[in-house]
Amino acid sequence: MNITDITLTQNQLHTLLAARDPDAALVYLYLRCGNSPEQMEQELGLCEARRGRAVATLRQLGLWQDNAPRVLLSQEPPQYTEQDVMSAMSSTQDFPLLVGEVQRIMGRILTTEELKILLACRNYLGLPMEVINLLVCHCKERLRKRGNNRNPSLRSIEKEAFVWAEKGIDTLEEAVAYMQSENLRQSQLASLMKLLQISGRALTPAEERYAQKWLGMGFDREAYQMAYEKTCLNTGGLKWAYMDKILASWHTKGLHTGAQVRSGDRGAPAPATGAARIAQQQTQRVQSGSAGLGEFEREAIARMLREHQQEQNYTEEG
Repeated sequence: MNITDITLTQNQLHTLLAARDPDAALVYLYLRCGNSPEQMEQELGLCEARRGRAVATLRQLGLWQDNAPRVLLSQEPPQYTEQDVMSAMSSTQDFPLLVGEVQRIMGRILTTEELKILLACRNYLGLPMEVINLLVCHCKERLRKRGNNRNPSLRSIEKEAFVWAEKGIDTLEEAVAYMQSENLRQSQLASLMKLLQISGRALTPAEERYAQKWLGMGFDREAYQMAYEKTCLNTGGLKWAYMDKILASWHTKGLHTGAQVRSGDRGAPAPATGAARIAQQQTQRVQSGSAGLGEFEREAIARMLREHQQEQNYTEEG
């Protein structure tokens, strides 16, 4: 194994740490040292599944360089007909299985127009059956977390399918990594909104751009709290642009924790105590495996893994 000195940018380091994925960090460092991807599993002691999840996570983080660029898809798929649907139902084995599974998840029979959308996800976008199943579960779970227990529309699922296809999410590992990344991002965003005392409404597009920018910088909860308090003391309330300047300044100086800010910025407020400190400790809890995923997503992932294992057993026995 080749081991050489490497240099990581501040953004790369914060991105790896925020992902909380030891395998992804190990693979990234291994490849940055100039080692061959073909020897990765053997030299790092990673099984195929762990390697696949690590690579999928790095892709979602923008730290994995594909040889071929993604081809942007038109948002207008071919106009499938009722005859196309009937042909797919009668001439293939996977499409009827896909329809049955999606209907089970949705708890109802799909209309012909909805079957056309499902056919486009499979044929035009090229998403495998297990990935589409997870996609539907993800859309349903996302609505549930927003307090809406209704099923997502097939049009909204189609829109999300285009996002997945553009990102190259076409394997079980890629889908799981993306869902975990999205759920972690939403959890962090909700925590930040609570800290900023925003409730009962969604962020405006401009506010969300600020929030996502700050989350990408890799601050801990105490640092956000200190920036918010400093903003309120100096401006009389939450002024997004003012708080952005504070955090950008700290980010440039490499101050990303409350302790670092206190030692490097004399104007920072005192550290949080009591309930705020407990919340901080909970926020910093390391997440692994399927942590952060909803019940629909966890059930779908477990079912897909069982089916994959059964297929592998059948292949080995044959």
